[in-house]
Amino acid sequence: MRIGLAADNGNWHKARLRSALESFGIEPVLFSLADVAIVTGSGEPLRVPGFEDGLPDGVLLRTIAGGTFEATTMRLGVLHALVSAGVTVWNSPSAIERSVDKAATSLAVARAGLPTPDTFVFSKREAAAELIAREARPGRPIVLKPLFGSQGEGLMLIERPEELPPEEAVNRVYYLQRYVPRRDGLWRDYRVFVCEGRAIAGMIREGDGWITNVHRGGRPFSWDVPARAAELAEAAAASIGVDYTGVDLVEDGEGGFLVLEVNSMPAWSGLQQVTEVDIAASVVRGFLGAVRTARPPRLVVAQA
Repeated sequence: MRIGLAADNGNWHKARLRSALESFGIEPVLFSLADVAIVTGSGEPLRVPGFEDGLPDGVLLRTIAGGTFEATTMRLGVLHALVSAGVTVWNSPSAIERSVDKAATSLAVARAGLPTPDTFVFSKREAAAELIAREARPGRPIVLKPLFGSQGEGLMLIERPEELPPEEAVNRVYYLQRYVPRRDGLWRDYRVFVCEGRAIAGMIREGDGWITNVHRGGRPFSWDVPARAAELAEAAAASIGVDYTGVDLVEDGEGGFLVLEVNSMPAWSGLQQVTEVDIAASVVRGFLGAVRTARPPRLVVAQA
């Protein structure tokens, strides 16, 4: 089985996935999507490093190299081209596009009828300011999030219209979500890891401030995921179409949960500290199972 592991950064996760693949008898080829080329005129035009004589059977995606809008578009195009040739890609480029774009995630989750904090997305500052004036006040903020972003970077609590940054500072997209405080005053939320449509592990995240991401100093604690949280996380993953994901939840104050985010390239170093489930092995097992059941990649015959 010819497997590529696309990982540009995150040495801990890369090492865990590589070790898991090797434990299943697979020696993966590590490569970066930034190094994939398109060359027409002789055989398969998609040239993946380490696969000079064809295409891989599967690509397990850990990260996409950062870059310009054009570079990111090309790298997603490469993933789409792999899928169209019959290569198994986890997560699929369509799922990545839906989950990286928080507005698309919110739209899909809402259309699936799943509970989520009230969310508002505008292109104009005046529309966002009208929303803040109507819905926010001191002690009842609205969260402003970057449309593209992760690990708690760039989040702001907005209580007054004048606190909104200019359009240029948010790339002309205001993604706003109602802040859901806990009644006990704790800063706490939850992460559920879903693989192959099933919740396999979860953790509580607590912080000294309202941003609880482990990357930002949040503390992970073990969590016996209740059935209602597991079912919600599984439904959220299905609404986006991700093969493996970390779904972030908050309590709704009435015994239930709300979906905050669905992550297409989730980190799990914090979760691995507090669960006995081998996350990397679970992802690799599911991925290899999908590769085995897929049709082999289509190869382009060399042109005369």
